[in-house]
Amino acid sequence: MKRSKKLLISLITIGLLIVLAACGSNDDNNSEGSNGDSDGKKITIFQSKVEISDALEELAKEYEEETGVEVEVWGTTGDDYFQQLQIRLNSDQGPSIFSLQHVKEAERVESYVYDLSNEDYVGNIAPNMELKLEDKIVGIPYGVEGFGLVYNKDLVSTEDVKDLDSFVSTLEKLDGEGINGLGLSQEAYFLIGHISNYPFSLQDDHFDFIDRLTAGEVTMAETAEFQEFGKFFEAIKEYAVNPLEVNYDKEVGDFAAGKSAMIHQGNWAYGLLADFDFDFEVGMLPFPLNGNDKLAVGVGNNWAINGTKDEAEINAARDFLEWLHTSETGKRYIVEDFGFVPAMTNIEATELDPLSQAVLEASNSGETIPWAQNYYPANVVTNDFTPAAQDFFLNEDMTGQEFIENLDKAWQNAVK
Repeated sequence: MKRSKKLLISLITIGLLIVLAACGSNDDNNSEGSNGDSDGKKITIFQSKVEISDALEELAKEYEEETGVEVEVWGTTGDDYFQQLQIRLNSDQGPSIFSLQHVKEAERVESYVYDLSNEDYVGNIAPNMELKLEDKIVGIPYGVEGFGLVYNKDLVSTEDVKDLDSFVSTLEKLDGEGINGLGLSQEAYFLIGHISNYPFSLQDDHFDFIDRLTAGEVTMAETAEFQEFGKFFEAIKEYAVNPLEVNYDKEVGDFAAGKSAMIHQGNWAYGLLADFDFDFEVGMLPFPLNGNDKLAVGVGNNWAINGTKDEAEINAARDFLEWLHTSETGKRYIVEDFGFVPAMTNIEATELDPLSQAVLEASNSGETIPWAQNYYPANVVTNDFTPAAQDFFLNEDMTGQEFIENLDKAWQNAVK
C-alpha cells in the first residue's frame, strides 16, 4: 500500500514537471524575436550625439511598447564620450549598443565590436558608408553628411569650377565685379580641416598614404595633389576675402546677401542659411582639385554592438538595430526626429533642403570621395594645421608650396 502511494506521488510530480516544462517552452516560443528570446530582455544604449538624446528616449519607449524589450538610454557628460565609453567597456560595464565616430575609434575598441557583416539590412547601406575593420562591418551609419562648394546659382555655374584654371579665372572675374568668389571662415575645420580632405581623399588608398606619411616615407610637398592644392590656396589668398577676418555666421550671412558667390561648407550650413532672407537657388559643387567631380561625403557617427555581452543580449541589440533601419517607425525617427540624411538606400527622405538632397543623391549613387580626415592624427587640425593656415593667410609672400611644406611639418609635429 505504501509503495502504491509513493508511486502515485511520483507520477503526479513527473506530470507536473512535464506541464511546467511545456508551458515554459510555449512562453519562450511566443516571446522569441528574430534573433532569439527577448522576453524580459533589456538593452542599453550609450552614444555621443547629444542633440538626438530626447528623440532617442522617445524611440526607446515606442520600441518597448511594440516589442516588450526595455531600452535604457545612458546620458553622456561633457565632451569626453569616447573616454567614458572605454572606461565602461574595460570595467565590464559597457552598454549593449554604442556609437563610434570613425575607424580610429573602432581600432581602439576592436576587441569589443561585434561583426555585423551578416545582418540582412547592411545590404541597404549606401556605397562605402559602412564602418569597417579589415573585411568586417562593425558600424552602421547614423546618416551621411557632405561638403563642397555651396554656390549661388545666379553667380556661378558648374562650368565655372571644373578644374584649377577655371576656378582661378572665376575667382578673378568675380573679384573684378566686387564679389567675393569663395568664402572660408576662421574656425579650424572651416578654415583648413574640411578643405584639406581633398588631396588626401584623392589618393589611390588614403589609409595607406596617411600611414606612409606618418612613417616619413612620403611627403605632401612631393605629392602632385598637394602641390595643386597649394595653388588653389594661392588663388584664394589673392582673390578672396581673408578668412581670418570672417567667422562662420558672417561667412554664411555674406553668402545669403550675395556678397560671396561660393562658400566651402557642408549641408549642415543650410540650417543657418535658412535664417537669412535670400532670393536665389543654392547648390553644392565638388571642389575641383585635380579635376575632381565628386562631393566629399562621410559619416559622423555609427552604431556598434558590444560583442562581449551574452548571446541573448547581443541578439536583442541586433533586433533593435534591424528594427531601427527597417521598420516604418524606425525609419521615420531617423529622418524626421533625428533629422539625418539617411545613409540607407531603403529609407526615403522627401523634404530635404537642396544641400542635403545633393548629399543624399551623391551618397546613394556611390559617386563620392571619402572623408580621409577621419583618419588624421588626433587634434592635428586644431593644434597643427590651423596655425599653418593662419600663417599662410597672414604672410602675403608665402607661396602655396611653402604652405604645403609647413603642413608636412605640422603633421610630423602631431605624430611625434
